[in-house]
Amino acid sequence: MTPTPPPGGPLRSELGAILGTVAVLLGARAGEHLTGPAAAVPAGAVIFGLPLAYLLHVRGRRSVRRVAGLVCLAALGAVSMARAVAGLDGVPARMARAGDEGVVTVRLAADPQGRWTGALVPARLEAVDRGAARGIVLVVARGAAAERVRLLEAGESAVLVGRFRELRAGERRWRWRHAGAVFEADDLVGAGPASPALLRVANGLRHRVLVGGDGLGETDRALVAGFLVGDDRDLPPGVAADFRAAGLSHLLVVSGANVTLALALVAPVLRRVGLVGRLAGGLAVLLVFCAMTRFEPSVLRAGVMSGLAVLAAFLGRPVHGLRLLALAVTGLVLADPFLLHSLGFGLSCGASAGILVLAGPLARRLPGPRPVRDSLAVTAAAQVGVAPIALPAFGHLPLAALPANLAAAPAAAALSLWGLGSGLVGGMVGAGAGAAGGGPAAVLQGPTAALAGWIRLVAHVAARCPVMIGPRPAALGAVAGLAWWRLGGRGPGESGLDADRVLPPEGRGPRCEVDLEADGVVEGEETRAGDQQGGGDRGVEEVELEAAALAGRAERADVPLHLGHDQEHLQRDEATPDPRQ
Repeated sequence: MTPTPPPGGPLRSELGAILGTVAVLLGARAGEHLTGPAAAVPAGAVIFGLPLAYLLHVRGRRSVRRVAGLVCLAALGAVSMARAVAGLDGVPARMARAGDEGVVTVRLAADPQGRWTGALVPARLEAVDRGAARGIVLVVARGAAAERVRLLEAGESAVLVGRFRELRAGERRWRWRHAGAVFEADDLVGAGPASPALLRVANGLRHRVLVGGDGLGETDRALVAGFLVGDDRDLPPGVAADFRAAGLSHLLVVSGANVTLALALVAPVLRRVGLVGRLAGGLAVLLVFCAMTRFEPSVLRAGVMSGLAVLAAFLGRPVHGLRLLALAVTGLVLADPFLLHSLGFGLSCGASAGILVLAGPLARRLPGPRPVRDSLAVTAAAQVGVAPIALPAFGHLPLAALPANLAAAPAAAALSLWGLGSGLVGGMVGAGAGAAGGGPAAVLQGPTAALAGWIRLVAHVAARCPVMIGPRPAALGAVAGLAWWRLGGRGPGESGLDADRVLPPEGRGPRCEVDLEADGVVEGEETRAGDQQGGGDRGVEEVELEAAALAGRAERADVPLHLGHDQEHLQRDEATPDPRQ
């Protein structure tokens, strides 16, 4: 017996979580207009406190309490944003207005950018002229100072000589990275190791992975660095332009697929430890991988979602992907409301939402073999999800993006998995020497070079298709697609991916085993006890979101990572007899 989807589908069943996220986002937008650091917090406290008191004491209609809860969330988002905006007017901003000069100690918050015109990097201010100071500055270095700054990594400290100034027109985007001022560095006079220990471990692993690719050509090495850790600083401008024109630039940004593949890489080890060890190990891998990729916004979204999925699987209560996405976005925006201004964060969330809502229904309506239908559906759903964000930002979408992603996505997934493992191994045995002498490291990098070459070829060919879709054709296409959808049967809110089922209500079905699997689903009546079924290649974002439901006679639901409940850890509901007995 196959499970019955909830009435109205996932959009309706997860409506509360979605509305809560929308309330936080709207509140955060409103919080940008609350002026005055002293007035923002009390005003927000009043707005937040009154509905909260009403919510806790009212025992009347449920709808009234829900509205009060949404108001509370919106107020909380407004307070968070108001405090973040007020924080921009801190010590660095005041010193910039005064034009102060001196010696500062900073700790880099990212890897330095820039190749020929200088170096720039956001950094946390720790001291000014040996006096403690706090705040975020954008370090700008030129000449000899830039060459030395570019040798540093995220988390390392630097002692710089220079002056403070205000952000200029071309630097205003760094405001949304919490930079309140610019520090123009004339010289680097000292440096220190990375801190905390997490970043030292992450930097060491990152170095091993990248050194493992030293046997590759310069372009392939830069491309692999972008695929594995999101570092595209050394990518030739022509190759980067091809990826943008082909709609493949998202492959150079670490996201959900990379997070899931990193977890899949350590899954065999995690399955050999106990349940608590699997949880701790999975969360540790997530944390280290996010540090390796510098906690970029798209990585934060994927990491938090995967962490929530791991925790839900540990508790034996897998959650629908839409709820995971809503919870992740809500928590991240409350922690850092400036993520609202991150294009990468918005595109990542839009792609995930599109896949969760549209990929399954699209796959059922498309003709052809299932692997082809699934790949096409996920790619198309992701494109639809990012369109409302990408069109206002870029003004158009490349028509070649859909076929280019179909051709490149399988190779990108294989490159991420193989490149991460072979890079670590190559880094341990000395990839540079091995490649020069034709050793085992060179053999390991053979598939990496082939996959990178194929993806470069796809980007180059697709970039030669100059057809772009503007807002008006996109709107007409959306209307036509909606009409085709409605004529074809159920709408997007009526069902999700086949793997995205929901658990039976409490007390209405057998408790079953929950296991983490990199790409596995459960198919109701077709699944026998303990069986796993591969879901095929379902695109860039789906793997991390597969939290298969438990229904019928299936005893196992797979979510990423092989983090599972062994049979002895699960208890069956005493109120419902086991249908197999």
